[in-house]
Amino acid sequence: MVTLIIGGSGSGKSEYAEGLVIALGNRRRIYIATMKPWDEECRMRIKRHRHMRAQKLFLTVERYGDLEGLNLREYGNDKEKTAVLLECMSNLVSNEMYGTGEEEGQAFPLDSDLVENRIIQGFLHLKEQTEDLIIVTNEVFSDGEAYSEETNRYRQTLAAINQRIASYADQVIEVVAGIPCIVKKP
Repeated sequence: MVTLIIGGSGSGKSEYAEGLVIALGNRRRIYIATMKPWDEECRMRIKRHRHMRAQKLFLTVERYGDLEGLNLREYGNDKEKTAVLLECMSNLVSNEMYGTGEEEGQAFPLDSDLVENRIIQGFLHLKEQTEDLIIVTNEVFSDGEAYSEETNRYRQTLAAINQRIASYADQVIEVVAGIPCIVKKP
């Protein structure tokens, strides 16, 4: 089953998504973390999150891009008994569009259509490898703020990806102030 969890910053969507995985019962839990550690603050946050997830029996896989190249079998994946949580799509889109600072000679930002297609192909690749895939993403259009053209291009790309994943998803849940609101039921 594919579940898309969407919400604003601080909405409780991540905690809710982790709870969904735990509620699936005794199975391997793989947490695909997409936040690139840009500075010491990020590294400390990632370390804290890794520790919290380990207590919940998640195996953390740091993956900043190229989901299509991710083989979950390397992590002991048994499709019928594994739940995968991808956290979070908005970081992944940013990494794919603007890079992770490790690529040489690659001109950024990448074309929005290319990024969208790469991420959707990666999503489909993950979907084929697991029984349960839960994806956390941000809702980025409700703040009413004016942004630069480049930021709007990122937001539009993320929105297009969210829409495409929602069309594949068995269920879509928006989390508002810690309260899950079912948008699409299985």
